[in-house]
Amino acid sequence: MNTDGWTQTMGAGPLLAIAAVAVALLLFLIVKLRVHAFLALVLVSVLTAFATGIPSSAIVDTLTDGFGSTLASVALLVGLGAMLGRLVEVSGGAQALTDALISRFGEKRAPLALGVASLVFGFPIFFDAGLVVMLPIVFTVARRLGGGVLRYALPVAGAFSVMHVFVPPHPGPVAASGLLGADPGLVIALGLLVGIPTWYLSSYLFGLWAGKRFVLPVPDILSGGEQAEHDENPPKPSTVLLLLLLPLVLIFMNTGLDMASQSGWVDGDASWVGFLRAVGATPIALLITVLVASVVLGTARGRSKDMVEKLLNSALAPVCAVILITGAGGMFGAVLRAGGIGDALSGAMADLGVPVILAAFLIAGALRVAQGSATVALTTAAGIVQPLVVLGDYNGGQLAAIVLALSAGSVIASHVNDSGFWLVGRFLNMDVKTTLKTWTVLETLIGVIGFALAWAVFGVASTV
Repeated sequence: MNTDGWTQTMGAGPLLAIAAVAVALLLFLIVKLRVHAFLALVLVSVLTAFATGIPSSAIVDTLTDGFGSTLASVALLVGLGAMLGRLVEVSGGAQALTDALISRFGEKRAPLALGVASLVFGFPIFFDAGLVVMLPIVFTVARRLGGGVLRYALPVAGAFSVMHVFVPPHPGPVAASGLLGADPGLVIALGLLVGIPTWYLSSYLFGLWAGKRFVLPVPDILSGGEQAEHDENPPKPSTVLLLLLLPLVLIFMNTGLDMASQSGWVDGDASWVGFLRAVGATPIALLITVLVASVVLGTARGRSKDMVEKLLNSALAPVCAVILITGAGGMFGAVLRAGGIGDALSGAMADLGVPVILAAFLIAGALRVAQGSATVALTTAAGIVQPLVVLGDYNGGQLAAIVLALSAGSVIASHVNDSGFWLVGRFLNMDVKTTLKTWTVLETLIGVIGFALAWAVFGVASTV
């Protein structure tokens, strides 16, 4: 964003008031006046940029940079994931895998089985990529068993969120571990120790409760419209499972090589390392998977090339609104960051004089509420508390616990400035009110429960 020569002169009070008014105005436009979410987000972003004093010459760049950077990480993943989902759904693969899943785990444990699978998938794969890969299976299970989509989707989405914020090699905990000098291996171990019960309490149990209270129909968004007729002879469940595991393996190769190069086990500058890491980058991994699925679930099963092309094309139109709204959510968060609102809130929290682990949680939470991105909140908060950590004599377990406290704070209160809020809400066809009552609450539970467990780990580590 082209604001390098500009310094924010407003105090924390006015900036926080602007943020509160901006969020209230956005909710009023969408909920009460029924303005389209994309238009409302763009309008409020522009008004907030002017209100915070961002130079007029830099406003358009700030808006487009925030929009573009979000789309850079979301558009490819959502588009490719929708194509993969369309192939899996129309081929009958989703139904075949669903039948196998229900046969093995039973109907009552289907949400648990989907959530556990997502925890495994979520170890190397990012939140948004994992979500679009798993949703076709979630939707098929929900259609088969009934009871509304949230009963199955919330444990899955929560699993990817938990893994994304608590467990390396995801970027937030990796960056925080580096800034605080925590051992990544210990952070992984304690992250799983904290993350798995956090998921069970916040995503699985709450997801079952919310699914009963908000019984929503299964969307058609990843099916290209109304349900198409499936092949009479669907692919084997093992074939579909291997296709879904393919991007997981490729992405895990990328993250594994990254950690190996940082640890000095391999030469990170070697050409073969660079090539394999590029192949394992999330967009390329999904691209390879879609191409393989086009053959395995398409032409190899008797579908013409024209039919496969039409199927893939039909997958894109329904997700265009999701992509644009998600990008606009990123734009709003970028304006809040550029206007200094995140810095003002984190500065106010840093002056509270509380224990370092509580300060880490509160500062990360304040940044999350102010600007939306969990990764930005986590890495920025880690930089803020780093001097406090350096002054203290903390052992490895305590340092890892502080990283987990930062992670917990960075995930709370997902709302209208978080691109993930719009991604989940639009994929599940929820209005803003329902998304706030379900997804926002779930994310806050992840943060609060995760912090309580991280503080317990910190206390145990203090006695060692």
